[in-house]
Formats: sequence, structure tokens, C-alpha cells
Amino acid sequence: MNLEMMQNSCVNFAFGGLLTAMLVYWSSLAFPRISGLNKLAALITLLVNIALALTLSSRWFANGYFPLSNLYESLLFLAWGLTFVHLFIESKTKSRLIGAVSIPVAMFVTAFASLALPIEMQKASPLVPALKSNWLMMHVSIMMISYSILILGSLLSILFLIITRGQDINLKGSSVGTGSYTVKSLDSNPSFAFSNPSGIVQEQSNMLINSTRMNLLESIDNLSYRIIGLGFPLLTIGIVAGAVWANEAWGSYWSWDPKETWALITWLIFAAYLHCRITKSWQGKRPAILASVGFLVVWICYLGVNFLGKGLHSYGWLA
Repeated sequence: MNLEMMQNSCVNFAFGGLLTAMLVYWSSLAFPRISGLNKLAALITLLVNIALALTLSSRWFANGYFPLSNLYESLLFLAWGLTFVHLFIESKTKSRLIGAVSIPVAMFVTAFASLALPIEMQKASPLVPALKSNWLMMHVSIMMISYSILILGSLLSILFLIITRGQDINLKGSSVGTGSYTVKSLDSNPSFAFSNPSGIVQEQSNMLINSTRMNLLESIDNLSYRIIGLGFPLLTIGIVAGAVWANEAWGSYWSWDPKETWALITWLIFAAYLHCRITKSWQGKRPAILASVGFLVVWICYLGVNFLGKGLHSYGWLA
């Protein structure tokens, strides 16, 4: 088996594994009493991550440069980043929601790379002079990892809006993820219990449901904030590294290239999100809307600009 066949087999395995992991994660949410589903899904995701790493490593070995020179390689790296970040965060939080929202995106990214892109675009080609730099590994890899983290955090914000149906929910925790939702005890109105025993059972049931729902929403809100807070510094480092590389390659730190402009817009969106969370004590709906906008902006910055085929960053992509 040559390297190309091995790479195709790994990518096909990754797609099948992600599809399976997605179904298992969703099943673990639908049937929480079935033990082991979450661990099984995490194991499958780990195998997918290894398969994608083998694909990228083999291309690196065969071509002699870090495999981020074209759209196909960057999509595979993004899928690898999504699975890696997902596994890392899930190991820290033990949350089933991480895989349920991140795996479908990784699956569609892998499918787009392997099925939608022409064969010619999947093949490696010689680097243009501007890409023959050590900055290729540092700048592009950091940007892709930051995209992975920000996409995951934004997905949780979108999930928050879906669960709340866009309603403005009053969360009791702080904007930085401390505190908890509290429910008023029925013991404060004992006369109601004696006069309407069936009513208190219903009231207790409703309060339990509301408490569980609010705790879930608060967990999603806090987790989204923490993940975006992790991705934003990496985005900042990636943009700064790109500016230094641009000065080395083109003689200017900033050229208002479409990719640079949208990277700045992405940075401003998530900077506004963190500013509102930290200084304005925003929670719930308003920061979730900001993060959801950030989700769209990340994809425009990553893919949309490249479809235009214009600017200094267009080579090796869809130009």
C-alpha cells in the first residue's frame, strides 16, 4: 500500500468514524441511563484523530513541508483540530454536549474535503516562494487551532439559543462562570401543601424540570465562555504572527488583504464578546448572539474569502 492509498483509507475511516461517533454521542444524550456510550464515542473520536494525524504526517513526510499549503490539507487539519480540542475539553469537563455539537461539524468538514474538492485540489503541489518559511507552521497552525476552539465555543452558544428559543433567560450565576441557579423552596408556603396536595406534587415536578433546565443552560453558557476565552488568545497570537510573516514576505505588516480584514473582524467580534462578559456582566442571550455571529464570521474568514480567489492569501486555495 502506497502513501496515497493509506491517506485515502485514513480519511475514509475518519469520515465513517465521525459519523458513528456522532450517532453514539446523540444516543448517549437520548438514553443517558445506558452506560458506556460516551466512552465508546470518545474512543472512536480518538481513533479518528489518530487517523487524521497519520494522514497529515504522511503528507508532511512525503512532501517535505508542513501540510497546510492548500484547502484540502487545511480542512483535514481543521477536522483534526476539532476532534483534538473536543477530546481535551471533554476530558476536563466530562460533558456529553461537547461531542454532540462538535463531531457533526468535523464530519461535514471531512466530507467536504474528501468528496466535494476535485482530485487535483487534493494533491500536494510545490510551495510558492512566500510559503517557504518556518512561519507557515507557526502562523497557520495556530490560526487553525484557534478556529477550532472558537467554532466549538460558538456552537455551544448557538445551542443555548436553540434551547431557550431566543428568550432572555435570567441566569443566576456570574458572567465569569461562578454561582448557580437557585429555586425557591415550597416549604415557604406550607398552607398550599395542606390545601392542595396534588398541586404541590405538580409544582415540585415543574420546579425540578425548571431547575434541571436552568442548570443545563448555565453550564452551556459558562462552558461556551470558557472555551471562547481559550481560543481568543490563540487567535491574537496567530494574527500577530501573520503580521510578522507578512512583513518578512511582502514588506508590510498589514495590507488590508481580504483575509487580513476578516481576521480582524473575527478578532473584534470575539473581543466584544469577552469584553461584555467580563466588564458588562452579560450572560445568556446577548453574548450568545455575539458568539453566534462570530461562528459565521469565522467561516467567512476561513472559507468565504478563499472562494473569492482574490488577495495575497488566495494561492493554494480556490484561486
